[in-house]
Amino acid sequence: MPLRLDPSFREQLAESDRPFVGMWVCSGSPLLAEVAAGSGVDWLLIDMEHSANTLDSVLLQLQAVAAYPVAPLVRVPSNDAVAIKQILDLGAQNLIVPMVSSADEARAAVAATRYPPEGVRGVGSALARSARWNRVDRYLQESAQHTSLTVQIETAAGVEAAADIAAVDGVDAVFVGPSDLSASMGLLGQQTHPEVTAAVEKVFTAVKAAGKAVGVNAFDPAAADAYLAAGADFVAVGADVALLARASEALAARFISADGSARASY
Repeated sequence: MPLRLDPSFREQLAESDRPFVGMWVCSGSPLLAEVAAGSGVDWLLIDMEHSANTLDSVLLQLQAVAAYPVAPLVRVPSNDAVAIKQILDLGAQNLIVPMVSSADEARAAVAATRYPPEGVRGVGSALARSARWNRVDRYLQESAQHTSLTVQIETAAGVEAAADIAAVDGVDAVFVGPSDLSASMGLLGQQTHPEVTAAVEKVFTAVKAAGKAVGVNAFDPAAADAYLAAGADFVAVGADVALLARASEALAARFISADGSARASY
């Protein structure tokens, strides 16, 4: 019996009557990925750009979260056709490609996700989890229907090119990264600076005018609320490692005094 794959992130966003709320999984741990998958968030971002994730660890995380009603997106390390091919072959249906600052770079990302003649993806469906080892009927012909591509705008140049990037056929969504964007604007570490938030909202306007979904990274709850009010279709509001860092700090502060002595709680 032919197998069915999950709806793509593109399809899930289109069918939702509210914005999607998600979080990053940066630890490389399948266990923490599963904990996050069962939390009630709508989507997870498994990161390969700034984390110690490998092909093996991403595969294990995709398998761990598959039992939960959550959309996993994998951020590839770079806009590289070989890396994109390998991650798609692992069975990732939804990709985020970082540092896309022009329509040409967006077209290259699209081509890497498509088989010829529309693209340059190498054919290995009989060997790969993506097609469940040729158990997904017509996977080669219909692979584009099973996958979604989100490109990430993270530079001032990308902001200016947002309309052209969003207009590229095959780009399903745009995700804005205020951290790198603030750095490119000379405001390193100031993700909520008014000029940065204005640039983010400029991208929102351009992408929505192109009829595509737009999202943003916003660990600051007030910033996330503001971006949702401004029309974000999906937001990332935390990360597994950041949540653990802040919670463990709070736990230590609760029980250990500033001088290192135990703090009595009785």
